[in-house]
Amino acid sequence: AINHILGIMNEAISAPKELSENAPAMKTFMVNKDKIKEIIGKGGAVIKGMQEKTGATVDVSDDGTVSVFGQNQTSMQECLEIIEGILEEPELNKVYKGKVVKIVDFGAFVNILPGKDGLLHISEIAAERTEDVNAVLSEGQEIDVKLIGFDRGKMKLSVKALAAAEEAKEEKVEEVSEEDTDSEKTEE
Repeated sequence: AINHILGIMNEAISAPKELSENAPAMKTFMVNKDKIKEIIGKGGAVIKGMQEKTGATVDVSDDGTVSVFGQNQTSMQECLEIIEGILEEPELNKVYKGKVVKIVDFGAFVNILPGKDGLLHISEIAAERTEDVNAVLSEGQEIDVKLIGFDRGKMKLSVKALAAAEEAKEEKVEEVSEEDTDSEKTEE
């Protein structure tokens, strides 16, 4: 009789019900201890800013345990996305949407991930020679950049490499369309 009742109970509660969007939510996960300082930021600025923006509460332990508590599902998800951005490692040859944070004589520094800036050298801004960085870029401008390498731990970015890749794609499309028209002519 007990097993029969337990079987009926298991059927009734076998899968959790979908939580309401307004229900409080919590998620706990582990991060590498080296990443703790990036989540907290200088003087706690990053974690405070994250909490103000999302309304979620973040707790980071010395062992790498991170707990995110949100008043609702949305605030928790927004906070988790920010943390994922902080933890993301830059990948070689990946295209990022970056924001120009500082312009210097030899190029511009572009923020591609939270707390991660790379150098867009003046020679990598455009295919043609760039004399003045200020004529092409401005601080706060959002641009697409490709991570083309690392130099002594610093990220090297390029817009020129993106333009070259786009041209190669266009040439491929043109070649394919020419082959299609050639095959149609031979069929006629």
